Amino acid sequence: MAQSLEETARQLARPGGGLLASDESTGTIGKRLEKALGEGANTEDNRRAYRELFYTAPIGEAGISGAIMFKETLYQSAADGTPFTQCLLRQGVLPGIKVDEGLVPLEGCPGETSTRGLDTLAAACKEYAAAGARFTKWRAALKVGGEAGLPSERCIEFNAAQLAEQAAICQAAGLVPIVEPELLIDGDHDQAAFAAASERVISRCVAHLWQKNVLLEACLLKPQMIIPGADYTRPRPSPDEVAEQTLRVMRRVVPAAIPGIMFLSGGQTEEEATVNLNRINQLAQEQGRAPWSLSFSFGRSLQASVLKLWSEDGSEGRQASKDACRAMAAALARANGLAVQGRYQGPHPSITLAQGSLRESFRGWRTDV
Repeated sequence: MAQSLEETARQLARPGGGLLASDESTGTIGKRLEKALGEGANTEDNRRAYRELFYTAPIGEAGISGAIMFKETLYQSAADGTPFTQCLLRQGVLPGIKVDEGLVPLEGCPGETSTRGLDTLAAACKEYAAAGARFTKWRAALKVGGEAGLPSERCIEFNAAQLAEQAAICQAAGLVPIVEPELLIDGDHDQAAFAAASERVISRCVAHLWQKNVLLEACLLKPQMIIPGADYTRPRPSPDEVAEQTLRVMRRVVPAAIPGIMFLSGGQTEEEATVNLNRINQLAQEQGRAPWSLSFSFGRSLQASVLKLWSEDGSEGRQASKDACRAMAAALARANGLAVQGRYQGPHPSITLAQGSLRESFRGWRTDV
């Protein structure tokens, strides 16, 4: 089993490849659909039709190596009856599944959270593997900064232990785990504070992975790039500064045995996420010191422009715009696939669309996210 798991992890972290994070829960994707399409848009058929735009687009050849799905989506099919898992596999994209059950307040740590789902995870993983999933994702969310100097040590240790335990359970079921210790961008902290918090959190996650005998060669890490908080009022760091600080932190805490670091896009615009990822890879190549693939696991940075296109002209327009949406999905994937190689040059495919921050206000401790 170990060899198969390692092969899956290497395929997900292949050169030029990255992940489409399309694992939003029913509540989260529903808020986006209703914001774009209007009240009442959060229906199972709309959710299915929206995700079909991505899974039937040529995203595999464009640079997507895996797609993280929500449990509802894992069992759905395209309009022609083809299961979504097969839509992905036939173009070389591995299906994955979000296995955590959302965030809950962490007792004794005001404002901080842990993640639900460990008690039923082993049984769920067997079910998901039988349905065609090849890898999993478990998200922890930790706040940074504030008067209390978050994240607290208890929160770090509790979430690191959860992340390691779920990784061990997933590997035992034959699934490659993506370990996501997300440091939230909410707040006015600077880049240095975010770097320090990232080192504390990721180093403890790695320590717990070792303690749980998790096969590092068969798991992937999904951290945030090193950027300041969304409410930081001074000038934002340049791509060079993001790349330099991100690489510095990763080199300090991520073992070479882990095949891929799959960055999340964390409230950046679609273009910012691509440009920063590109510069991280360029700098790593210039310095010759990156033992892992430096890739992406982007959600809204691969979806926002597609949703905008799909929502522009009402229901009849959405039907007519499917080809344009698929083309946009592939173009966004291609831009980020090039960024993984340090070869992105622009212009960004979303350049004519709204370029505001993709930060959302409902990514905290709510249990439906």
